[in-house]
Amino acid sequence: MELHVHQWGEASAPPLLCLHGVSSHGRRFRRLAEQRLAGRHRVIAPDLRGHGLSEWDPPWDLETHVGDISETLDDLEVEVAALVGHSFGGRLAIELAAAHPDRVSQMVLLDPAVWVPPPVAHERAEGLRVDESFATPAEAIEVRIAEGGSVLTPRRFLEEELPEHLSRGDDGRYRYRYSRTAVIAAYGEMAKTPPLHKVRAPALVVRGADSEVMPEALVDVCRDQLPDCTVVTVPGGHIVMWDAFEETAEAITAFLDR
Repeated sequence: MELHVHQWGEASAPPLLCLHGVSSHGRRFRRLAEQRLAGRHRVIAPDLRGHGLSEWDPPWDLETHVGDISETLDDLEVEVAALVGHSFGGRLAIELAAAHPDRVSQMVLLDPAVWVPPPVAHERAEGLRVDESFATPAEAIEVRIAEGGSVLTPRRFLEEELPEHLSRGDDGRYRYRYSRTAVIAAYGEMAKTPPLHKVRAPALVVRGADSEVMPEALVDVCRDQLPDCTVVTVPGGHIVMWDAFEETAEAITAFLDR
C-alpha cells in the first residue's frame, strides 16, 4: 500500500525518510524538517498504515509496514535513503534496514522502541482498549500536559500539533487520527526480537534521559550488535524532538553530515 506522505525540501536533494511512532503521524517531523533538515534533504514523512491520512485496514504486522514503506519509496522513485525513526518508527527503521540493506545509507533512531518486554507491551495495549475523546482540541492539550508524557515539551509545540492530529467524529467529539487496534497490534510486534544483527548501515541512537524506552541494557545491546553505533543522551522524555529540540537536531545533522 502506498502511504500518504508529507514532504519538505527540494525533490532533487538527498532523500531522508522519517518514520513516526504509534499513535502519531508524519507531520510530527514538520518543525525538525523546516528548521533543520529541509535545507539539505528531501524530507519524506509518511503516515504509517492505521495512522493519519493513510489507509487504516489490517494487517498491521512489521512485515506489512516494511512493505508499505518500500512501496511508497518506489512510488517516489527513491532507491536509497537515510532514515530517521522515532519510537515504533525506530523499530521499523531497523526492520527496513535489515530486510533491504541496500536501500538504507544511514539510520537515526530517536528514543527507539527497539524491543518492548512482553508484559509492558501487554499493559500498554490493554490501556488502549478504552475509547478516548475530547470536547475540544484545547481539552486534548490540557489532558496531554496533565499526563506529563513529554516532560519538557513547550506548550506551543502541542498547540501547533494536536489540532491537526485530531478529527471530529459524528458524535461531535474529537479523537486522535489513528486506529486504536492498529496501535494495539504494534505493541505486540514490538515484543518480537529485533534483527539488529542484520543491519549494515551506521546508526545514531538519541535517547531521552528521562525516558524508559531505551534503558542502559538495551543501549548496550545496540552498541554490541549494530556495526557502527553512536549513542547520544539528551534532556527530557520520550519525544526527544520536542523535549530537547536543539540537542536532538544538532545530533541528527552532525551524524548525517559525516
